[in-house]
Amino acid sequence: MNSKLEHSLPNEVGSSGPLGGIQVLDLSAYIAGPYGCALLADQGADVLKIEPPSGDNLRKYPSTLEAENRAFLGINRNKRGLVLNLKSAEGHAILMKLLKKADVLVHNFRPGVPERLGIDFETVSLINPKLIYCAVTGYGETGPMKGKAGYDQVLQAMSGMCSMQGERGGAPEILYGSVVDYYAAALVAAGTASALYERERSGLGQYVGVSLLRSAVTMQSARLVWAEGEPADIGRDFRSGGITGIHPTKEGYLYLSANTPHFWSALCQKMNLPELSKSERYNSIRKRARYADEIVPLLRNALETKTALEWEALFGDEVPCAAARHIEDIFKNEQVMAEDMVMTFDHPLVGKYQGMTRSIKFGRTPGPRPFAAPVFGQHSDTVLEQLGFSDEERQELRDKDIVK
Repeated sequence: MNSKLEHSLPNEVGSSGPLGGIQVLDLSAYIAGPYGCALLADQGADVLKIEPPSGDNLRKYPSTLEAENRAFLGINRNKRGLVLNLKSAEGHAILMKLLKKADVLVHNFRPGVPERLGIDFETVSLINPKLIYCAVTGYGETGPMKGKAGYDQVLQAMSGMCSMQGERGGAPEILYGSVVDYYAAALVAAGTASALYERERSGLGQYVGVSLLRSAVTMQSARLVWAEGEPADIGRDFRSGGITGIHPTKEGYLYLSANTPHFWSALCQKMNLPELSKSERYNSIRKRARYADEIVPLLRNALETKTALEWEALFGDEVPCAAARHIEDIFKNEQVMAEDMVMTFDHPLVGKYQGMTRSIKFGRTPGPRPFAAPVFGQHSDTVLEQLGFSDEERQELRDKDIVK
């Protein structure tokens, strides 16, 4: 690692959060595993991201940032970085040293790969019986698809999410934003934290399995109900008709939600359509969904008289709504700023950039101040030095491409 890029971490890293003192080894790539580890780091865990010599593939994805991939920065905050060749005997030995003191290991290798690398649960639990071992897979540990690589939008299509997102009878539509990956990341953090809590009572580690398939199916639990005697092809979506949704205005688009009697009445009054709220024909969510073809044109005619921002201001707290904005607007959103969700980071290559801070607010144990995602191999020397490797030994490992 270039010594000019090596820098000390904030003094409070891994000390003041509810998971302070927990050591996490992150061997995962892309989004689900790495962001799950970032959520653990948000809560005070000391996370070491271990990349192969080829690097996390996410670093190589197209990005409008030249020095580093934008998604990699957002997904890998609050981590130290080590590059390690696990296919070599020396690299494997270094990982074993790290595992002896670690609390958590997270990876997203396909079933069978950990065994080939000698880092399967049965093997590493003999080295560290207290280790929480979290494996993120595409389809789980069993079944005919267990060996397949899983990707967010593949699972969206497979699980029915794309068909439900599109118009009924129309073409399926992708939900952009890696929603399956991010939900799986939340399951990684939640499952790992639960296993750590149980370890306090039993003193033992355990295997924690998270799959993208399970994540995609879990996200649809409100739709995944099939009563006995029902036909297969029935309306399973729970969207409340055409009123709730995005509508065009004089300028821009506005999302409206008016499901309760109070909000429905306020919407009609604010739009100068009081007769709709008084009509028994429309006095329930189910009725308004049934007669959406009658109501929506009236609403949209009224919406054409003002811009989305003007309607948002007019509705205020009385009607749940939001003008459709660009993601760039988040950086200067007053509520986001008030909640301290965005801060300025310093990165050795990118320089200063604004990004997400933390997802959960803890009153007594807020966690360490967030810091930028690591440059490739940024803390390799520091980690090896802490393991007792001399300057000469570290240089020899670099010469052999065991570390970078």
